[in-house]
Amino acid sequence: MGVCSKDSCICHSCVGPNRMIARYIYGIIFLITSIIAWMVRDYSHKPLSDLHFLRGCNGENQCLGTEGVLRVSLGCFLFFFIMYLTTVRTSRTDDPRDVWHSGWWPVKSLLLVFLIVIPFFIPSAFIQIYGEIARFGAGIFLVIQLISIVNFIYWWNESWLSEKNIRRCRVPIVSVSAFCMVASIGAIILMYIWFSPRASCSLNIFFITWTLLLIIVTTIISLKPDVNAGLLTSSLMALYLVFLCWSAIMSEPVSETCNTRPRQTGKGDWLTVLSFLIAFGAIVMSTFSTGIDSKAFSFKTDEDRSDDKVPYGYGFFHFVFAMGAMYFAMLFVGWNLHQTAHKWSIDTGWASTWVKIVNEWLAAALYIWTMIAPFVLKDRDFSSH
Repeated sequence: MGVCSKDSCICHSCVGPNRMIARYIYGIIFLITSIIAWMVRDYSHKPLSDLHFLRGCNGENQCLGTEGVLRVSLGCFLFFFIMYLTTVRTSRTDDPRDVWHSGWWPVKSLLLVFLIVIPFFIPSAFIQIYGEIARFGAGIFLVIQLISIVNFIYWWNESWLSEKNIRRCRVPIVSVSAFCMVASIGAIILMYIWFSPRASCSLNIFFITWTLLLIIVTTIISLKPDVNAGLLTSSLMALYLVFLCWSAIMSEPVSETCNTRPRQTGKGDWLTVLSFLIAFGAIVMSTFSTGIDSKAFSFKTDEDRSDDKVPYGYGFFHFVFAMGAMYFAMLFVGWNLHQTAHKWSIDTGWASTWVKIVNEWLAAALYIWTMIAPFVLKDRDFSSH
């Protein structure tokens, strides 16, 4: 144990943790970077304004927090995009890039620090350009996340309906399906009460009513004998659509009188802090869970799985985290590069509201497409996922 050749000792010091632990370390890196971006936004106006090339951000001190988030996001994006470029298409454990992905942590730590510091010396004009690009990258992240969620719903359904589980899972299938559907309808009723207290709240009424129609349409299609997607998939999707609608309305500005529920005020009260922490944790968890779901985006099955193949797609993993860096930037600035977010707030404003609503509509459209695609594209084989 204590004896090793020169080459083996060098290799061991480079590899470090194993491949499965490595992805958690990248998740921690993403979490730390997100915390830095939040602290820069809420607590760094004074030090940022002391930098001569950032002073006033073209005459507007209020933009320092937004630009600080974008600069940290740029550094995080560059780190994971470099990792993507250097690990994409790595398929075997004997590939030198496998060692680069799973080890070399001192080198990668220095690289990350360098990439986060450098953007603070870049002129504001270039940061604004990155902000516009980040909107597009965050949109890509949302699409990837949607595909991953739909794939997870189908995987759950197929797992419980498999030959070995069908008998013992009949009661859980009915129970979970019933709970999700009842919860969805109950949430719809509560949203009508909370978010549309008067007839003049036409926008919220439209959001909620359209969500209800989407649930009805997707459920009807899923239960058609030819489709037979199952009640579990439609009920889970219904709950997800309701969540997106609720989240979108809760992102409306505090000045919106149609929303009667307490929301993030930026005053540091317990509700604001709790909402922020939950949303913050959701960013990291959604990015991590989406990043390891590379099989959802594979167009071929891996039936000849061997021990010398990597356990997950490194390139896809880092690409998702790179897009996630742009995504957390948009959440911290409310998808609006020209507004100043309140302290302890996240993903608020009309821009955030519309992004979530469009995300909901895309989710419903994607789910409907997965059900009707075999009938539209009859020449394609959809027997394997």
